[in-house]
Amino acid sequence: MPKITPCLWFDGDAEEAAAFYTSVFPDSRIDKVVRAAADTPSGPEGAVLTVEFTLDGAPFIGLNGGDDFTFSEAISFDIDCQDQAEVDRYWEALVQGGGEHSVCGWLKDRFGVSWQVVPRQLNEMLDSPDRDGARRAMEAMLKMEKLDVAKLREAFEGVPA
Repeated sequence: MPKITPCLWFDGDAEEAAAFYTSVFPDSRIDKVVRAAADTPSGPEGAVLTVEFTLDGAPFIGLNGGDDFTFSEAISFDIDCQDQAEVDRYWEALVQGGGEHSVCGWLKDRFGVSWQVVPRQLNEMLDSPDRDGARRAMEAMLKMEKLDVAKLREAFEGVPA
C-alpha cells in the first residue's frame, strides 16, 4: 500500500470525475465508493463521501468536500506521452465536456483539475547537451497550447519555421 495517495476535493461530483478519469487512462478502475454514515457539511447521510480509484496504476481518492475549496494550477498532473498520437488523445479526451486549453501543454478538465500533456521527446530535448537546441525547443514550447512534437523537433534542430 502506498504511503502517499493524492486526495482531490470535489463539490459533489467525485464519483462522476473518477468514472471520467478511469475511462481516459489505461490500467484504471474505481476501487471503492464510500457513502457518508451521517449527514456532513457537504451532503446528507448516504451520499457519496469518497471514491477510491486507480489511474494508470496509481491510487487516488476523490472526496466530495463541498464548495469550500477549488482546484488551481498550483497542483497539476503530468502525463508522460510516448508520441504525438498519445498527446493528441489525452489532450482531446481531457478537455471534452467543458475543459479548457491553456499554454505550454497545460489544460484544465471540466472538473477544474489541471493536467500537463507532455511528449517525452520534449524532456529529452530540454535535457540535451545541445543547450542551443534545448533553448530553441523551450522557446517553441512557450508559444504552444497543445505541444506539437514535429514543431518542437524542428525548433530543436534549428529548422527555420
